[in-house]
Amino acid sequence: MVVKGNLALNGAVMKPSAATPALMKHKGRAVVFESIEDYHARIDDPELDIDENCVMVLKYVGPVGYPGMPEVGNMALPKKILQKGIKDMVRISDGRMSGTAYGTAVLHVSPESAIGGNLALVQNGDIIELDIEQRKLHLHVSDEELKKRKADWTPPKLVTERGYVSLYVKHVMGADKGADLDFLKGSSGSVVTRDSH
Repeated sequence: MVVKGNLALNGAVMKPSAATPALMKHKGRAVVFESIEDYHARIDDPELDIDENCVMVLKYVGPVGYPGMPEVGNMALPKKILQKGIKDMVRISDGRMSGTAYGTAVLHVSPESAIGGNLALVQNGDIIELDIEQRKLHLHVSDEELKKRKADWTPPKLVTERGYVSLYVKHVMGADKGADLDFLKGSSGSVVTRDSH
């Protein structure tokens, strides 16, 4: 299902059949991870200010940000939450997850954080609302505040200045456009005329 709102102006995707019904309409406080490394470093820190009502937010794991679109959208829950018997929380990222993964994960947020999408502007403590029936993903932050945060935002440094990865980062389109390369837009695939191995 596609959800939209000020947090995903071009849409985001979630799989209702993998989600917890009680979380398909949810409002919670954002706990933000600025990168996959930040997530790994802090997720099991006993001092992490998080409970089961929070919304986990992972930035910079989209096509440009990672680069690529890694299978990290179904972030594992903190141990202290799992120990309470909680098995799911709302998780939001511009990455992806496997089709066999479970959980209330909102993925492929577009525009992605690395190119200045509003996901990049989410701060700890912001309130995020997910309403699957309304197909809505809303960050409860005013347009004026988002504009101010955007003016203060610095794009992440490119991982490389040359080579294929650089070419990819400079030309990959958003998840909402299939993460295709812009110079292939309008082209069709090539016919394979020879044995491929």
